[in-house]
Amino acid sequence: MEQYSTRQNKISRLIQREMADILLKMNKERFPGKLISVTNVRVTKDLGIARIHLSIFPSEFAADILKEIKLSGKQLRGELGRKTGKSLRVIPELDFYIDDSLDYIDNIDQLLKK
Repeated sequence: MEQYSTRQNKISRLIQREMADILLKMNKERFPGKLISVTNVRVTKDLGIARIHLSIFPSEFAADILKEIKLSGKQLRGELGRKTGKSLRVIPELDFYIDDSLDYIDNIDQLLKK
């Protein structure tokens, strides 16, 4: 298992908090009735790439929403830069992924009930 430095953890938490706010505003405008939450953020050692894991509910819309979020990645990075400009020297590139752990847990529950 890879160990993360204190700096990586601090930057990950900062990006997670700010991206949650940014995606909340985006969610109200573009995806009404859907729930998007930032479950995990991991930053590479050189602080150049942030891997952002999103949980999207209902999950049948996850692929479409993720595609649209990836298409607006540059705007999201710009907004993140405006919000964290005082805290971060370099704003990392953003990679978005689906966190399907809730679906996995639900599937395990369904199998256990059988």
